[in-house]
Amino acid sequence: MKRWRIAGINFDHFHMGDLLRQIFDHPLADIVGIADEQPERMVSATKNFGLRPTQVFTDYRECMDKTKPDIVVLCPAASKHGEWVAKIAPYGTHILMEKPFAGSLAEADAMIASMQVKGKTLAINWPLVWDAGQQTAHRLIQEGLIGQPLEFQHCGGNRGPLYHGADKIEVEPTAEEKAASWFYSKEQGGGSLLDYMGYGTTLGTWHLGSAVPLEVTCTWHSTPGLEVDEHSVAIIRYSHGLSRSETRWGTFTDPWTLQPQPKCGFVIRGTDGTLSCFDYEKTVRVQTRSQPEGFDVPVDVIAEPNRNPIEHFIHHLESGEPLIGPLTLNISRIGQQIVDTAFLSAEAKKTLPLVA
Repeated sequence: MKRWRIAGINFDHFHMGDLLRQIFDHPLADIVGIADEQPERMVSATKNFGLRPTQVFTDYRECMDKTKPDIVVLCPAASKHGEWVAKIAPYGTHILMEKPFAGSLAEADAMIASMQVKGKTLAINWPLVWDAGQQTAHRLIQEGLIGQPLEFQHCGGNRGPLYHGADKIEVEPTAEEKAASWFYSKEQGGGSLLDYMGYGTTLGTWHLGSAVPLEVTCTWHSTPGLEVDEHSVAIIRYSHGLSRSETRWGTFTDPWTLQPQPKCGFVIRGTDGTLSCFDYEKTVRVQTRSQPEGFDVPVDVIAEPNRNPIEHFIHHLESGEPLIGPLTLNISRIGQQIVDTAFLSAEAKKTLPLVA
């Protein structure tokens, strides 16, 4: 069977470490190279995955020329997604881009166009997709348990992007580290809205069957001294009702350790019931007309190829089976439209029609 040659390029986002580990653990995948302009950011990955000096590069072009990967995993700052797809696409390789889709809708569309030249696949990884609760909730919705889905309420966030590294190892960031991080740079697409709202809008779009809203109203709050927001709330109006997406850096606890209050996750209302799936919990809560008091559904045991983005992407490329919803460009693009409109709405302090 084919062995998949995969390179990890640009370590702006600490999720690169998690993705490299998934490649390392995949029985038919090999890390053939990693590249970043700052060599100190590759030290842990080099050690963790036993990479040779000849597999570690500070020039992405040398990495591409020498390793000839089938797939490139990209983890650049949000504002540089389009730039990096434009750099890699001419090599004729498939790309897995770590969330969000892009820094703007125009950038997302440019990424799509770049990939069409060589006819390779671009997929957007949203880590929450691989939580069993999300996949279970979507299955129940597809089975019609709550009728036609009409709205979602989403709360997303954590203590802050610098409070944890690869493999969720906890750290305490300094003020200097915040000042130096792209997460806190307006120019580089930082802020809780651009970092996290895409989770709510993209997975919410997935759960609502690719519904497209009409308009968005958003506001945000930033801590004095910071360039970017640390808390945002968007109201998303559809022809059939309202949905909400809230983001926060500064939750009391991280949801993968201890759920904060309010809980991070989704509540979805349908014509015949409601459903809640909170991040990393072991049950999904459901109300139906026949059981309005509610009941718990244990989350599914997630099996190959839906346990992580690397095995899922490889399975898609090998089998031709569809990508799971949020990884597709169609659903991620709708999510990006909502995020763009929310950002512009917060800046303008008024309701805006969905950007096209």
